[in-house]
Formats: sequence, C-alpha cells, structure tokens
Amino acid sequence: MNTNRGPAPRGHVAGLPDWDRCAVMGVVNVTPDSFSDGGRWFDTTAAVKRGLDLVAQGADLVDVGGESTRPGATRVDADEELRRVVPVVRGLASEGVAVSVDTMRATVAEQAVA
Repeated sequence: MNTNRGPAPRGHVAGLPDWDRCAVMGVVNVTPDSFSDGGRWFDTTAAVKRGLDLVAQGADLVDVGGESTRPGATRVDADEELRRVVPVVRGLASEGVAVSVDTMRATVAEQAVA
C-alpha cells in the first residue's frame, strides 16, 4: 500500500514573511578571504550596500556570514565573527531587510537575533 500523500505542508517560520513561492536568498560574506567574492564586502558599509543591492535585484532575504568556510580557511574567534556580522545585520535590518546569519556559533546567532 502506498502511503505517500505528497509533500508535508510547510510550517511557518517565525519572523519570516509567508511567501507563496520559492524565496530568493542573497549572500553577503563579511570575510577578507571569501572564496565566492574574494573579500569584496569585508567593510561594513560595503556589506550593507551589497545586501541592499541584492534586495533591489530581487533577493527576498540576505544571509550574512562572518567566517570563511573555504577549504583551508583559518577559523576566527567568536569576538571577531561578531565584530564582522552584527553591524551588517543591524544595518540591513534597519532598512527593513529580512536577514539570516550563517554561523556555527550559538552566541553569534543569539547576538545577531538581538
């Protein structure tokens, strides 16, 4: 007997709009050694501008990362990751942008949410 009844209904994620379509995520890496952008958005002002540009180009939310995950990258400590990420999150959120944070640290996630 086939019990597959199709995909499970989607739950709503608190804090995010209820999109009726696939959402588009823009990514801003606030690292000097990003493999995807070569560190072009390492400066807070440049990173916020890039996030706003991504929204203007159609991104529904912007993911901010402060630690490179490229192969061979050296981990930064939590204080450095916070120094990179939090001002960008604040800048984008103050402009009404939905923001997510790419981190492996609960403390960074907690402070970004705050």
